[in-house]
Amino acid sequence: MQPQIIVIKIGTSSLSHPESGDLQLATIAKLVEAIVRLRREGHSVVLVSSGAVGIGCGRLGLKQRPRKISTKQAVAAVGQGRLIRIYDDFFGSLQQPVAQVLLTRGNLIQRSHYMNVHATFRELLELGVVPIVNENDTVAVEELKFGDNDTLSALVASLIEADWLFLLTDVDRLYSDDPRQNPDAKPIEFVDYPQLQELRQAIGEKQALAGTGGTQWGTGGMTTKLDAARIASAAGVRTVITRGAFPDRLFAILNGENFGTQFAAQPKTVNARKRWIAYGMVTMGKIFLDDGAVNAVVRKGRSLLPAGITQVDGKFEANESVSLCDCDGQEIARGITNYSSNDIIRILGSQSEDIPKLLGFDGEETVIHRDNLVSL
Repeated sequence: MQPQIIVIKIGTSSLSHPESGDLQLATIAKLVEAIVRLRREGHSVVLVSSGAVGIGCGRLGLKQRPRKISTKQAVAAVGQGRLIRIYDDFFGSLQQPVAQVLLTRGNLIQRSHYMNVHATFRELLELGVVPIVNENDTVAVEELKFGDNDTLSALVASLIEADWLFLLTDVDRLYSDDPRQNPDAKPIEFVDYPQLQELRQAIGEKQALAGTGGTQWGTGGMTTKLDAARIASAAGVRTVITRGAFPDRLFAILNGENFGTQFAAQPKTVNARKRWIAYGMVTMGKIFLDDGAVNAVVRKGRSLLPAGITQVDGKFEANESVSLCDCDGQEIARGITNYSSNDIIRILGSQSEDIPKLLGFDGEETVIHRDNLVSL
């Protein structure tokens, strides 16, 4: 097999005991052995690991995960050092160097920061290092948080143009229903990209068909894993949900066997700048389009003109990221707008040549130029 770039995300539910929150050191040891073996076979590996808050809770004697963000940040500061030390001890015993990488969404919003993070990952992987990534809970504010490490792992996979994203969790795969409640639930082994949104909606309605909606120690559930699969698949990354207790199955999956649920990857046609627009930036509002504009943006790859806009939701300024939605509210694209929300409200539905008269100044002909627009 050709050398692959692999991102592995392991969740708190796989790392810790459900009742006590104590680390399952045997699972960590097996994971580390699997990653070192992947490295020795020539693959580049990034590990996205949850667990800092859970470990901090254990060290401080807390019985449940804190909800207040300042308390959670303090607990994460206690737990993160312990978490990286444990990994460094395990990897060090096998002579595998590691690096700690802590990120917030703010690191990806600015283009220059995004490229710096990209360059750091590239250098670490070229040096044969395994980056161990977590959200920087200690400094992140609510509006700049990834929300969960499933999303973080998908964004990292997109950033480094990975070949594979493995989401290791406490279930072996997705099912058509909760297998603990419905013995007739059918396993889902493969999901095409067009099926993802429909599956995400169905699982959201049933509160996680695969049997997890997050634990008292973790924030992720099966819906967040589907959101992550959507991000990664759209960026050309093949994604797999599988059980974290058996890291050795990664080799079987890479060799064509199917342990878990696999998600097909879209062709890698989007360049780095457009990946940043699609997944790095935080959207500040929504612009709703009529059917003609949806067709022009999605199918014909054209710029967004004011004539096709029907509604604006949220407050944003020019040069900020926005979501483009169809008449049903489904997000179909993202882009960097040339106008503020107030200005767009004044020109929506009009022709481009009328913009100077409506706004009182000569503006851009397009609300979002196609170079700054990414279809989802």
